[in-house]
Amino acid sequence: MSYRPILTARIGKVDPTSLDDYVAHGGFQALKRALALGPDAIIDIVTQANVLGRGGAAFPAGIKWKAVSTEPGPKYVVANADESEPGTFKDRIIMEGDPFSLVEGVIIASYAVGAHQAYIYIRGEYPLAITRVQNAVDACYQAGMLGERILDRRYPLDIEVRRGAGAYICGEETALFESIEGKRGFPRIKPPFPTQVGLFGRPTLINNVETLINALPLVQHGPDWFRTMGPLDSPGPKLYCLSGRIRRPGLVEAPMGTTLYDLIYNYGGGVTGSGELGGVLLGGAAGTFVTADDLDVFMDFGSLREIDAALGSGVVIVFDTSVDMKAVLRRIARFFAHESCGKCYPCQLGTQRQLEIIERLAADRLRPGDLQLLSEVGQTMTDASICGLGQTAHSAIRTALKRFDFDPSTGHFARFGPPSGVQEALA
Repeated sequence: MSYRPILTARIGKVDPTSLDDYVAHGGFQALKRALALGPDAIIDIVTQANVLGRGGAAFPAGIKWKAVSTEPGPKYVVANADESEPGTFKDRIIMEGDPFSLVEGVIIASYAVGAHQAYIYIRGEYPLAITRVQNAVDACYQAGMLGERILDRRYPLDIEVRRGAGAYICGEETALFESIEGKRGFPRIKPPFPTQVGLFGRPTLINNVETLINALPLVQHGPDWFRTMGPLDSPGPKLYCLSGRIRRPGLVEAPMGTTLYDLIYNYGGGVTGSGELGGVLLGGAAGTFVTADDLDVFMDFGSLREIDAALGSGVVIVFDTSVDMKAVLRRIARFFAHESCGKCYPCQLGTQRQLEIIERLAADRLRPGDLQLLSEVGQTMTDASICGLGQTAHSAIRTALKRFDFDPSTGHFARFGPPSGVQEALA
């Protein structure tokens, strides 16, 4: 609890519309340092620090940066700010409260990999974030920090802000590329991977907002400093999104590997409602449920993987024992059935069959064989879908049925009390 914020240190202290205020609070010092180090040194720092992507997949950022840097131009950098995972709001707070930090992170990444064109793709439901980031980009152009030069270095770079249109699938990197190109947001089959064939068919570095702003303190302080926070296999500061039945919901910045107990009871102030913890959804609708028995788990990628859970984008949704868990699962199933893009049949059909079974479960009308069929449909989606939407559409439902002791004979979850009306915990 003695941790001092790094990524969110300026939020609430600077005027997010003022370039001068950002500079007065240490803004663009990281970029100056990066320009002095040079592209190869920047990539070495990111690699040595073992920065894992904060968007959910946890792919090593250094490998991406290095791969794109060795490809011939033209190439692109894309900031994925299409933050549409239910329960996630960390990138929104960064963009609304400290938008220049994202612009600075994009500039550093572009310089490191040799890109002269970058895009910031923002979720359409974030009008204030779009306004703030566009203002930050415009201010940098007016100050001569974008265009033909970045600071005093004659390195041409242009940044465009693009607005999404409300499609969950466009959070998937290749579907996002299709959207920027003016096409329907369908995911592409991989390989080839974006580092070789990405936006407009060219090598592309794509990272989410939190990953990019991690580059700022990392470049300034170095990989050894970065590795002092959290486990060696996934170090650094982390943003966690606390919501649900919790006394102090909101964004928490803490070292990677903070325990789930600390997040809920020390940062979040404990459980509301019945006051008794029923379960926690980690990673959003595409994540996994854990129980009160898992409070000591470290909230980092490796530790959660060991208990068949996922950190994802840092979502922590808390449920007390009075929640109607069947209504929660119905809402998750509806979400994926609605958001499936329909490109591949395992996901298109699987999410619909999953919803039908979960609706019967919620209405206490399960048919013989329904749970077995649900398991088979879920496994098929996980194994055969071409992108992360279908591959994770069954994760929360699978882990809820397994860990909350669903009893088909009674139609209730043993870890939750009998439903007292419909309580939609994922409103």
